[in-house]
Amino acid sequence: MNIPLAERIRPQILKDFISQQHLVGKKGALTQHIKNGIIPSLIFWGPPGIGKTTLANIIATTSQRPFYSLSAINSGVKDVRDVIDKAKQSGGLFTTKNPILFIDEIHRFSKSQQDSLLGAVEKGWVTLIGATTENPSFEVIPALLSRCQVYVLNAFDKTDLIALLDRALNTDVVLKEKKITLKETDALLHLSGGDARKLLNIFELIVGSNTSIEITNALVLQSVQQNPARYDKTGEQHYDIISAFIKSIRGSDPNAAVYWLARMIEGGEDVKFIARRLLILASEDIGNANPTALILANNTFQAVSIIGNPESRIILSQCATYLAASPKSNASYMAITNAQDLVKKTGDLSVPLPLRNAPTKLMKDLNYGEDYKYAHNYESNFANQEFLPDDITNTKLYSPGNNAREKQLRAYLKNLWQKKYGY
Repeated sequence: MNIPLAERIRPQILKDFISQQHLVGKKGALTQHIKNGIIPSLIFWGPPGIGKTTLANIIATTSQRPFYSLSAINSGVKDVRDVIDKAKQSGGLFTTKNPILFIDEIHRFSKSQQDSLLGAVEKGWVTLIGATTENPSFEVIPALLSRCQVYVLNAFDKTDLIALLDRALNTDVVLKEKKITLKETDALLHLSGGDARKLLNIFELIVGSNTSIEITNALVLQSVQQNPARYDKTGEQHYDIISAFIKSIRGSDPNAAVYWLARMIEGGEDVKFIARRLLILASEDIGNANPTALILANNTFQAVSIIGNPESRIILSQCATYLAASPKSNASYMAITNAQDLVKKTGDLSVPLPLRNAPTKLMKDLNYGEDYKYAHNYESNFANQEFLPDDITNTKLYSPGNNAREKQLRAYLKNLWQKKYGY
């Protein structure tokens, strides 16, 4: 049988869907939509191999709607319009049976391609279901995003993956004819990375043509090392490789950084995805140790968005090697993390009166803004006053990193605040 295992055991109804109970459970959002017969336009956001396409198919089948599918990788505006024309002929305007148009990897659609969808969604010719591994607020145009419900799908956990293997062993017509013993599963689960499709592909690869086999961690690792292309050629290590790329830059290794960059480029990775991760890293892992890093990363994102392949590889390489060779500091990242934790613990503390805005006479009468010291009226443009709520006065949230530039910042702050924050 040439049909892959993942396809053979793909669930056909919601109750057979493993995981995502917040969507498919008895009180789940999708369960309620199907029960009520009203399916809004949706965007499924989550990592690969967690059932986004499967859910779209189940919704269409269960609600008895015509189903049209496009992949953003190989579809253009003409393809979108052709499908919309077919959908218009197969369904009525704003009926409960509007055709479903499923677009896989919708984040890869350009603005013009997304614009071509907007009218059909607005006029009710289709119910759009988009699937994306990227944050839709970055890649989906606001007009389209505002007309869709965004549902977050989570990577499968250990329990989900074990249940999936059990289902495969107990229901698949091919595997039921074999004698398969799952002695150890740690390696299988680790290599899957929470991706159900990847798990089943690896499992099928290991079982192969054997009629009797005992699955152990050693066997899994040996089999995968011998046949890496069987499960990796379609880019299923997307998250592993971007993780290695980011960690190489964080670890100040430009050589490893450009290697993993090359792996992504050769694999056809979206250059904007790579540039966006560099932009995040420039602030999270370098920050004030080298503020120019953020400027360069932002310029890189803008440049690759305009230039595209293949020249973007040069710009990405310049940025990656620069960030890898830059001094590192996560002080700013830790500062906002500490501040958010403090807010969660202390709640809505009152703003001190001197810091409050006083646009009306009543507010002025209530002493809003009174005793505020305008820093520029004082020597060195600094006035020693309290800016935190009374309950958390003197709390230190930002601690400059141990690098040349932030040592200067630490000295500057210590000179201003003396012993107040312990700089």
